[in-house]
Amino acid sequence: MFHILGISLFVTLASLIGLSTPSAAAGYPNKPVRIIIPFAPGGGTDVITRLLQPRIEKALSTNVLIDNRTGAGGTIGVGIAARAKPDGYTLMTTSASFSFADAIFKDKIPYNSKKDFQPITMLVNQPLILAVHPSMPVKNVKELIALALKKPGEIFHANAGYGSNLHMSTELFKYMAGQQHNKDKFLPITAVQYKGGGPSLIALISGEVQVSFTGMLSSKHFREAGQMRAIAVSTKQRSAALPNVPTIDESGVSGFDKGAWTGMFIQAAVPKPIVNHVYQSVAKVLKDPEAVKLLADDGVTADGRTPEEFTKFVHAEIDEWAKAAKKMGL
Repeated sequence: MFHILGISLFVTLASLIGLSTPSAAAGYPNKPVRIIIPFAPGGGTDVITRLLQPRIEKALSTNVLIDNRTGAGGTIGVGIAARAKPDGYTLMTTSASFSFADAIFKDKIPYNSKKDFQPITMLVNQPLILAVHPSMPVKNVKELIALALKKPGEIFHANAGYGSNLHMSTELFKYMAGQQHNKDKFLPITAVQYKGGGPSLIALISGEVQVSFTGMLSSKHFREAGQMRAIAVSTKQRSAALPNVPTIDESGVSGFDKGAWTGMFIQAAVPKPIVNHVYQSVAKVLKDPEAVKLLADDGVTADGRTPEEFTKFVHAEIDEWAKAAKKMGL
């Protein structure tokens, strides 16, 4: 008797659970969705998100509001996103800096990158550009390294905040260039910290600093206006949008390969049906031929991998950068 009742109860509960799972997304969204960007306006993540915003609004059939929350290499904004109500109405787009925080800030950040978020999808990936101010008497990476060694500490480079993608990419460049050209020491160029990619870009074009990594899309206007000089791209493959700009790997720092990605995340407790609904909507945008061409023309590749694929990628990045940060003494 009890056995039969137990089975019946189990079947009933299982049925209710089965019915409730898809219903979690029923009616979603029925109000505006917020996207937190943990960086200042004008940087790569901000530009990409705002470029896709109207298309995401159309795909989700609701208004999408951009909320820039800057500071501490993106960790302040990420912390705000982590603490948001897990109802699907607060998303986050961020960069590869998401992969660094656990390694370099250790217990100082109010979230756990692996446990507190569900990666939804990679929006785009792109090379970074290593650029110099036009007043700099260098035309390539080898000349930059030679000048830095000749004038140690006198060349300044911009960071988008400690722990940002621009910061870690520059530290990796300084480390690898130093290993190959400076007797196992870092390349002696001096960091200046800014509150995001936008302010660091302004610092470069104004001549406040002489060197900086920058995004393909965010720097396009300034490159075309001659306000900066692109001397290399950060990936092992040249960019189809800048075919005459060599890679760092082929022009002075062998083995350097560091791209930039922008991804969308949501809180870990958000029900899977809502996560899948957001993913399907955003993936539709990233498959749209017009959007793909718009991005490709500026050297940016639309991605759209599944939540499972993106989770695997992000977690591997976190582990890899933990090792790299320790090796570089960061």
